[in-house]
Amino acid sequence: MATLPNPLPALVADPRGRALGLRLPAGSLVDTTDEGPWHEPLLWCADERALPGGWAALEPARRQGLLPVVLDVGDGHGGPDRWELMPGQVSYPGDHDAEDVLAEYWEEYAPEGDAWPGPAGPLPHTQDPDAVAAGLANSLLDSGGSLKDPRLALVPARRSADIPTAIGWTGPVNHEGDTARLSAVLRSWEDRFGTRVVALGFDHLLVSVAAPPGTLADAEAVAAEHFAFCPDNIWQGADPTLRAYAEHQVLDQPVWHFWWD
Repeated sequence: MATLPNPLPALVADPRGRALGLRLPAGSLVDTTDEGPWHEPLLWCADERALPGGWAALEPARRQGLLPVVLDVGDGHGGPDRWELMPGQVSYPGDHDAEDVLAEYWEEYAPEGDAWPGPAGPLPHTQDPDAVAAGLANSLLDSGGSLKDPRLALVPARRSADIPTAIGWTGPVNHEGDTARLSAVLRSWEDRFGTRVVALGFDHLLVSVAAPPGTLADAEAVAAEHFAFCPDNIWQGADPTLRAYAEHQVLDQPVWHFWWD
């Protein structure tokens, strides 16, 4: 696969990123993996808790091939230098077909006799996906946000959906050992629903949604994909049915949250 040059090594001599047109807060480059040091930095992560407005300050990094993401380091697993990152064990998202991936998951986890309903249809984008992502990030960085200790980070990636794969994230390892297969689905959601990866924890993921389903029928179609992508979302819910999940977690919801045990 073709890869873009990684701009992160430039931060070794220029930690604030001025040569890249950035004004970064104090931070660290992470090249620690579960298999030893990686041959180049996987990401840059700020040292201190992020504040509202911090995401917008990182927007110029996009021109350098670096995408912003919020990392939750306060969930008991520490920062990304302590996560079980395995970049050498992932494939390339573009080598996988999202519908095939979802259908395989469905066949494995759905009740016997329940046929895969197929992918949900695309929905019209009435909002700018990147602006929606920035708004969600801002709310997550508020002192009352849902993340315990959010840190801003930059990842060298072509598109938001590839961020988990680019760092070799293993949060869903009990469900899928090759994160690129999940990134293939995230790419499809980007195209159909205007999603963006906004936050990652040790084993959870948040995406913003610019075009959420506005009818229960559309929400149920998306909920089937969510079940295939992350069965724990439904199995561990208060009412573990697709219809209830669709009504409360998908319908008109601008953020989707996934977690894997």
